[in-house]
Amino acid sequence: MTEKTINTRLLDSLRTQREHGRKLLAGKKGIILGIANDQSIAWGCAQAFRSLGAELCITYLNEKSRKFTEPLAKVLDVAPSLYLPCDVREEGQLEAVFEAIEREWGRLDFALHSIAFAPREDLHGRVTDCSREGFLMAMDVSCHSFIHMAKLAEPLMKDGGALFTMSYFGAEKVVENYNVMGPVKAALEATSRYLAAELGPKGIRVNPISPGPIKTRAASGIGRFDELIEKASERAPSHVLATIEDVGMATAFLASDYAKLITGDTVYVDGGYHVLG
Repeated sequence: MTEKTINTRLLDSLRTQREHGRKLLAGKKGIILGIANDQSIAWGCAQAFRSLGAELCITYLNEKSRKFTEPLAKVLDVAPSLYLPCDVREEGQLEAVFEAIEREWGRLDFALHSIAFAPREDLHGRVTDCSREGFLMAMDVSCHSFIHMAKLAEPLMKDGGALFTMSYFGAEKVVENYNVMGPVKAALEATSRYLAAELGPKGIRVNPISPGPIKTRAASGIGRFDELIEKASERAPSHVLATIEDVGMATAFLASDYAKLITGDTVYVDGGYHVLG
């Protein structure tokens, strides 16, 4: 084989990869739980998935949130039959979403879980003082709903797939004012590892994504959050905090075939903040 032939093949290969990269998720179909508005991390992910060629199903919490998410669904070109209500605390709603996916697509390639909740009084108080009811609700909405999502997604991921959930550094180290969400996110990360082990033989990958602090509606419920952001920016090696777009593109890569052997790991998108924690 001549050097010219080798160079020609290399150039052809690079062109093919470049074209494929522009539509990294072409032909893939995914669901996103947790878009609240255009500042949500889930929205950053949705934009990345769609820009790289994926078709999406998205959910909204209730009629109050619909006015914020319906315009976003239109931007994403989501079919009306795949823009659906889903409150994971309501019996049957998550099942109805996956039934719609089965009817419309018959399969699923990736699923993103970006929901969390704790009652305000429990979130703002010490873990020591957390009520039983508040703790169970936080675990149910923030952690068990991911297990439930994985169970429903499994039979639709006939050729493998990827499951993602959103965590935070407070799962690993104590972060002031993160309070009960620290133990809850720690449980979520542990759950992800077990799911990765159980679903791996079917080609289903599971990764928690751990962004640095980002100003979202959910984060605004954390006490003294502006101070947390300032400290994180100063401490991170990059001195730059991640945006929802940064998190979106990183997660989109993990949904692609290029990441087919990345599973069971918490993936940090935080400018390196976690290495100095």
